[in-house]
Amino acid sequence: MIKVHNQVIVHQDYISQFLEQLTISYQNTKLERQQISTRDFLISAEDFTPLEELELLTVNIRGYACQIGTTGTVKNAKQAIAELQKLSVFNNHLIVKLYSEARSQYPQIQLYISMLDYLRLLVLEYLQILQNSQPISA
Repeated sequence: MIKVHNQVIVHQDYISQFLEQLTISYQNTKLERQQISTRDFLISAEDFTPLEELELLTVNIRGYACQIGTTGTVKNAKQAIAELQKLSVFNNHLIVKLYSEARSQYPQIQLYISMLDYLRLLVLEYLQILQNSQPISA
C-alpha cells in the first residue's frame, strides 16, 4: 500500500511538472498558430478548424491534469477514464492532418500535439492507478 501511495505521489508531481512544460510548449506555438489560422482548411461549416479541435482537446486534458495537480484526483474518475480513452489526439482526423503537415512546416505545433497526447496518457495512467488502489466496497 505504501508503494502504491508513493507511486501516486510521484506520478502526481510528474503530471504537474509536465503540465508546466506543456504550457511553455503552447506559448512557443504562437507564431505557428497564427500562420495556421490564416490557412484555408477544406472543412464544412459544421466542423471545427484543426486549431479549434486542438483547443478543445487541450481544455479537456489540461483540466484533468490541473485537477490532479491541485487535489490529487478528479471528480468521477470512471467517467474521466472513459473520456480520456476516447480523447486520443491521434483519433481526430483534423489534428492528424495538421500533425503530419507540421513535420516540415510547424515543428512547434507537432511537438505540442505529441506532448498533449502524452499528458493525456499520463493522466489516464494516474487515474487507473488510483482506481485500482481503491478498496472494493461491498
